[in-house]
Amino acid sequence: MPPPLLACLLLLLSPAAARPRSVAAEAPGPAARPRVFPLRARQVPAGALPRPPSKLRFHHNVSLTVSLAVGTPPQNVTMVLDTGSELSWLLCAPGRRANASAPRGASFRAGASRTFAAVPCGSAQCSSRDLPAPPSCDGASRQCRVSLSYADGSTSDGALATDVFGVGDAPPLRFVFGCMSSAYDSSPDGVATAGLLGMNRGTLSFVSQASTRRFSYCISDRDDAGVLLLGHSDLPFLPLNYTPMYQPALPLPYFDRVAYSVQLVGIRVGGKPLPIPASVLAPDHTGAGQTMVDSGTQFTFLLGDAYSALKAEFLKQTKPLLPALDDPNFAFEEAFDTCFRVPAGRPPPSARLPTVSLLFKGAEMSVAGDRLLYKVPGERRGGDGVWCLTFGNADMVPLTAYVIGHHHQMNLWVEYDLERGRVGLAPVKCDVASERLGLML
Repeated sequence: MPPPLLACLLLLLSPAAARPRSVAAEAPGPAARPRVFPLRARQVPAGALPRPPSKLRFHHNVSLTVSLAVGTPPQNVTMVLDTGSELSWLLCAPGRRANASAPRGASFRAGASRTFAAVPCGSAQCSSRDLPAPPSCDGASRQCRVSLSYADGSTSDGALATDVFGVGDAPPLRFVFGCMSSAYDSSPDGVATAGLLGMNRGTLSFVSQASTRRFSYCISDRDDAGVLLLGHSDLPFLPLNYTPMYQPALPLPYFDRVAYSVQLVGIRVGGKPLPIPASVLAPDHTGAGQTMVDSGTQFTFLLGDAYSALKAEFLKQTKPLLPALDDPNFAFEEAFDTCFRVPAGRPPPSARLPTVSLLFKGAEMSVAGDRLLYKVPGERRGGDGVWCLTFGNADMVPLTAYVIGHHHQMNLWVEYDLERGRVGLAPVKCDVASERLGLML
């Protein structure tokens, strides 16, 4: 099957020429002016993207990317925006000069930056306990080393380092990140991802190092502009409903304490509540079963019992509209097996499909229309194409958590409020939000 296209949202941040400041110096208070940036859509082909061991083992067809200015003089690099990861990392190219054939933004030339520095073994950053794989020490160089896992199961090693990052029109800040040495597929049209921007609640995440206590975004469902906002801002035109972040009182082996976890309390299909026991939707005594909001994952994953209930009811309600694939040996990306046959060249009857609503404590997320089904690239059954429900079975991955992917966050304002420990949700058209925020996109 040919590799599917990767539709990425690009966030363009202008490099700052001011003198770098330490992270500790940038601690915005409640009155600090928020930084608002436009997001735009671009298509690039899928590649083997290194992900932390706790992430899903297969690649995603869609990623959210952000362009940042890193180093002195500043180099523009493109990174995947991931609220499910902690350590930010860049693919570091050897030498001081760029490879003329390499796409712009595909790597960071550490040797060309006057402000680049390796993190020594004895530093506090080298003893971080939040990372999935603890850092190690290189005895010869005395540099702190980190390791990442690839989607195909291989690993990549690199050094923990620091350099300055330009964030909008604010003075550049010094951040800790991973300087990795492995290459991976990139775009033929000059756009490639050079790394990952970790946005979870860990001590080494971009959010924590920037002392940002609130950020939010709106992801467009088309090529219209989306929005990323860093910092505090009152948005009276958004009817935000908040759900509290969930944190167990004691550490549990399978609970990710630095993820954005919320409480899933129910699921409806076409307005009908699914008969799922509350215990199935809550973490168990080991921490397995938490619900995470993750911008680094494309689609949404439900644990086995909840997925089976959703699959049965969705098939029942769509039986008059769409013929089911009925192929027990087929599962897109090994996890999506609620699939249908749709005549080639025709879209499915999206407007008539039943809405799937995820119910949280104090808020809900409704998935409807075009966001419900995904056309599997290159998959045909006679004269029909194959379309699959955009909810996957986490047990088939395998995964021990519910994960809310960014595909189901489209045309939804999502706010992460670390100060009050809550996540806000509000349905909105991203172009309308952009206009209300005063952006000319």
